[in-house]
Amino acid sequence: MSRRLHNLVNNDELKRRMETSEEARTTLSFYQYHQIDNPQAFRDQLFRDWSKLGVFGRIYVAKEGINGQISVPTAGFEAFKAEMFRIPFLNGIRLNIAIDDDGKSFYKLKIKVRDKIVADGLDDETFDVTKRGKHLSAREVNELMAREDAIVVDMRNHYESEVGYFKDAIRPDVETFREALPLVEDMLQDAKDKPIIMYCTGGIRCEKASAYYLHKGFEAVHMIDGGIIEYARQCEEEGLENQFLGKNFVFDERLGERISGEIVSKCHQCGKPSDTHTNCVNTACHILFIQCEECAEKHQGCCSKECTDFAALPEEEQERLRPTMSFNGTKFGKGRYKANRQSDPVI
Repeated sequence: MSRRLHNLVNNDELKRRMETSEEARTTLSFYQYHQIDNPQAFRDQLFRDWSKLGVFGRIYVAKEGINGQISVPTAGFEAFKAEMFRIPFLNGIRLNIAIDDDGKSFYKLKIKVRDKIVADGLDDETFDVTKRGKHLSAREVNELMAREDAIVVDMRNHYESEVGYFKDAIRPDVETFREALPLVEDMLQDAKDKPIIMYCTGGIRCEKASAYYLHKGFEAVHMIDGGIIEYARQCEEEGLENQFLGKNFVFDERLGERISGEIVSKCHQCGKPSDTHTNCVNTACHILFIQCEECAEKHQGCCSKECTDFAALPEEEQERLRPTMSFNGTKFGKGRYKANRQSDPVI
């Protein structure tokens, strides 16, 4: 039965419908750690119930809980909340509403069962995952950041922190959360008694990381409650100084939401100030990179001349050549390349 609980419409058609729709939608994220005995059954019921409400997005379900980034019709937002809060362990949880939202964040509903709701590489049986760091409000964050001995750590990936970060934050050069955990631990070995403030997009990565670092002997581990999204909301609501610079990278069609006016990154092709992430139009490459408007026009949305030339070929020719060629996206991790580099054919 569960195999039929999926979208049956072509992705390109779903994207077209989303892009041309005038329906107002609200983008939000949420997570909750909770023991789910049968994740597959829970996933299937969730798909049935939330599909009827017009929910789009990406949701991960595991025995340890749920993690979701979704959009819902604005007119039906209260109905969605009522349906969500009918689930006992989700009743009353915080919903992180997007800061900079055009309603075009998702175009279909995808719910997957995973081993974990965030891939962290940790053995949860070796430490108490419920003993987490202290949650800080935006006001408390600013107060603690003002201390000279406070250490601010970005628990996100390099391509996220490249376009936005807190002032003076340590930003690990990693592609995954799994990589960040041991690297940050090593970097902070001599600061186990100092106040540490961790942050991520919505807070979920810091929930697990803070418990892990407390287990490893760090004494004063804090995390921004609700992550960057909630911090920005509280700053605006309470008139606080927003110490986050630039954009908050998001894992949906928007690829970013503006938190402050600063542009802290550069176009990977020409070096001009830019913080617009995009994926190479060449689907055989599809690498994530930063591209300004001028370069997007000049290179037709591609990361290299080779990709521009390849994307211009007829689809049949692309299919024939694809197995014989290598592009930036097949040779490098996210954003780890020089965008004007010429890839060589695979011999």
